[in-house]
Amino acid sequence: MALQQAASQRRSWLKPNTWHLRTRLILLAMTLLIAICGAVGVVSYASMDAFLTRQLDDQLSQAAERSNDPGRPPMGGFKGRDPLDARGQSVGTLNARILNGQVNSAGFLASDTTRSPLSAEDKQALLALATDAQPVDRTLSNGDYRLTAAKTDFGDVLVTGLPLAGKESTLTSLVWTFVFVSLGGLLLIGLAGTVLIRRTMKPLEQLSEVATRVSQLPLDAGEVALAVRVPPSNSNPGTEVGSVGHALNLMLDNVANALQARQKSETKVRQFVADASHELRTPLTAIRGYTELMRMTENFTPDGEKSLARVQSQSERMTALVEDLLLLARLDEGQPLKLSGVDLTQLVIEGVSDEKVMAPGHNWRLELPEEPVVVNGDASQLRQVLMNLLSNARKHTPAGTTVVTGVCTSSEGAAVVTVTDDGGGIPAEFVDHVFSRFARADAARKGASGQSGAAVAEGTSGLGLSIVESIVEAHGGRVTVTSQPGRTQFALQLPLHSLS
Repeated sequence: MALQQAASQRRSWLKPNTWHLRTRLILLAMTLLIAICGAVGVVSYASMDAFLTRQLDDQLSQAAERSNDPGRPPMGGFKGRDPLDARGQSVGTLNARILNGQVNSAGFLASDTTRSPLSAEDKQALLALATDAQPVDRTLSNGDYRLTAAKTDFGDVLVTGLPLAGKESTLTSLVWTFVFVSLGGLLLIGLAGTVLIRRTMKPLEQLSEVATRVSQLPLDAGEVALAVRVPPSNSNPGTEVGSVGHALNLMLDNVANALQARQKSETKVRQFVADASHELRTPLTAIRGYTELMRMTENFTPDGEKSLARVQSQSERMTALVEDLLLLARLDEGQPLKLSGVDLTQLVIEGVSDEKVMAPGHNWRLELPEEPVVVNGDASQLRQVLMNLLSNARKHTPAGTTVVTGVCTSSEGAAVVTVTDDGGGIPAEFVDHVFSRFARADAARKGASGQSGAAVAEGTSGLGLSIVESIVEAHGGRVTVTSQPGRTQFALQLPLHSLS
């Protein structure tokens, strides 16, 4: 895993578009500085080289004038005054006289004022020089030299040279000085730029933090207090970052107003459902009462008896639907629960026993621990949760289905109740909506015969599982479902009973 993360980080560094903005700004600034330093270095080096070359050429011209014998050589011999004997010549100066292709009076002026002879290669290099031309650079046995050759009035050629070591040393010192100064400057500018860019980018990070906090708020339901805002220091529309912060605050204000409007609308709907459900209970009770009275006091034909039974069954179904809506409305309002210690094991035994009577064609099994599992909860509501899950398995599976109800405790310290059947399963596209209100998928749980068992006779309102989820969440728990052909399981997790 660590190797994969390291490889992923390396790949991300190879993609500049995935870098942080501050990283790209720092690298861009450093790149520009390096380019500027390089350009300044090249220009400085070229300028210094040209200056030192001109200076050396002036020195070379002066040395050549000092070396030139102002008179003709004495009669009876070629040699006049030795050029190296001229006053003012610096150490390392090269002089030579060339006549008829021969090099005479040639040598280097050593530090002890003695003469160092030229090698054969040096003499060949001197013979190859052009007369009265611009000075040139040559590599001799004593190092690199700047040479010039001038023809005298007496027909010989006087060669004068000065070493390039001083010039090269100066240029080398210049290069190293510029490199070290540039590196130091780049380091300081890089550090200072990093600090400044981070400080400049801090408002953007604060905007990101605000957006992150908003994304973590539970905005899907209930009353939401959207109090998160960008601080005034980062929401000044006069700056680029401030304009983004100002726009984000305007968006959050709009979202907050929309959430408040949604909450008011939901509250009105819940209140309407609660009021309507409460008002419907009385007429529905009257219908059921009068139906019972008519069956006991009046004589009906078989068709009339059948119609009256239909009226009674539908009024009972309507009464159950109204009771479910009223319960959901109360749960949405967040009414307090009547908490006490509830033994889930006993609830499961009672619930499964009732279902065995109602659906003897199913195989009902229990998986219970040896010790009771007690939770903090409302006994009547938890009983309804269990009855809804068991009746859901009974209604949506055919006879012969095995339904296993189990109770245990999880490693996280929670009580777990599972209801598992080996029916046809729930379609994958409906699993995510199974706890929605009025969600119905009777066809998904039909038996092999194409009928949905008791579901055809009893019908479903689509509120049972939404009631289960609402009650469990009101108890601080959660309910999940997993389904595949041949196995569907609903699992409840509730906090265990606390003595405190």
